[in-house]
Amino acid sequence: MEINKSDNGLKRELTTSQLSMIAMGMAIGTGLFLGSGLAIGTAGPGVLLSYTIGALIVLLLMGCLAEMTVAHPTSGSFGTIADRYLHPMAGFLVRYSYWIAQVLAIGVEISAISIYMKYWFPEVPGVIWIIVFAAILIYVNATSVNAFATFEYWFSTIKVSAIVGFILLGAYVLFGTSGHEKVGASNLVDHGGFLPFGLKGMWIAVFISLFSFLGTELIAVTAGEAKEPDVAVPKALKATVFRLSAFYVLTLTIMLMIVPWQSAGVEESPFVKVMEILNIPGASGVMNFIVLTAALSSMNGQLYASSRTMFSLSEEKYAPALFGKVNKKGVPTTALTVSTIGIIIAAVANELLPESSYAFMMEISMFGSLFTWLVIFVSHLFFRRKWEKTGGRKLPVRMIGFPYLTILGGLLLLSLIITSWFTDFRIMLQFGIPWLLFLCIAYVVMRKKDAKRD
Repeated sequence: MEINKSDNGLKRELTTSQLSMIAMGMAIGTGLFLGSGLAIGTAGPGVLLSYTIGALIVLLLMGCLAEMTVAHPTSGSFGTIADRYLHPMAGFLVRYSYWIAQVLAIGVEISAISIYMKYWFPEVPGVIWIIVFAAILIYVNATSVNAFATFEYWFSTIKVSAIVGFILLGAYVLFGTSGHEKVGASNLVDHGGFLPFGLKGMWIAVFISLFSFLGTELIAVTAGEAKEPDVAVPKALKATVFRLSAFYVLTLTIMLMIVPWQSAGVEESPFVKVMEILNIPGASGVMNFIVLTAALSSMNGQLYASSRTMFSLSEEKYAPALFGKVNKKGVPTTALTVSTIGIIIAAVANELLPESSYAFMMEISMFGSLFTWLVIFVSHLFFRRKWEKTGGRKLPVRMIGFPYLTILGGLLLLSLIITSWFTDFRIMLQFGIPWLLFLCIAYVVMRKKDAKRD
């Protein structure tokens, strides 16, 4: 039953704390600091329910993923598992879809970076910042996995500390001072009520909230380079989900109690807007630096995820062999290079759609990740039954409520994906469906060539 690959050339150097911070770094990015403005504008204060439902879906997903990753700790992760327990085509589809999702998500983060830099340098073209920061992060990723992890650890620490500081500052403003008359719980129900756009707006915002949680699954991808995956992976997964859920709901609650929800948008971070409203000297500049750090951190993790996914595809002979080669420090540099195309797409989008490049990149990047999540739920149904039927070793981590909670998570996610077709986010499916058809044709052609060669 073992399907773990050797992960030839990759080094097992990542610790539990590094794994947790890498996942936190991926998830606490523009989805919270900038995308939350889009979610608030869609649901109003009801966005708190949206993020709670999103957190539930992710919690169920992480339970399934933790169980399977402990059984098969490999850089191929959910792609390898789908290959083994569903069908080789499923493994092919999910890995390439996850790869393109991460590649495009790199474009999302770099688009956000160009927005943040306008705070200080409004006259400098965004494409300049895209090139500068892309070069820095590509260098970090090409150095070694330890350099990447160290960079990500400290950047994530800055973000987490900033969120904790924001929560404490917000709590002080709300409960420890009477200097701000227009803040308080009344902002959650004034201006149209708690659900100004009804249940429909709240449900659509669940879809947006999922973008904030994308990246938590990266822990499974890092399993191939974790020191003790049996212990580190499930521990990091649980800690990450609970921390993220608490951070997101608390920060959004405080933000909405301080800033009327109509002020939210994606022209600048809602966090920066809060600081401007509170009129704390220099605070908005500091917060802008922090959200810039958040975007750099997420982009750093996405470069890692996309390069390791392409490495895994090469190991399975689904991609050219040169993408499976590593340098002396164990980094798949060729796979890293091809995974930077999202930066080029973002640079082009920034020039063609200067006002909406962030939203555009976010929408097209989401399909691959949500498709991956859906396959994870389906894989878990087949994995558990087959594992028990064939008498596999006792797993130290098991998903509770199987199969009901696994099915619940899958159905919630599928319904959200279908919902997107009836909203302004239909571009996700307009991009994703042709992408899947293209991959299916590519898989069939590839198999036919292999059969002829054999």
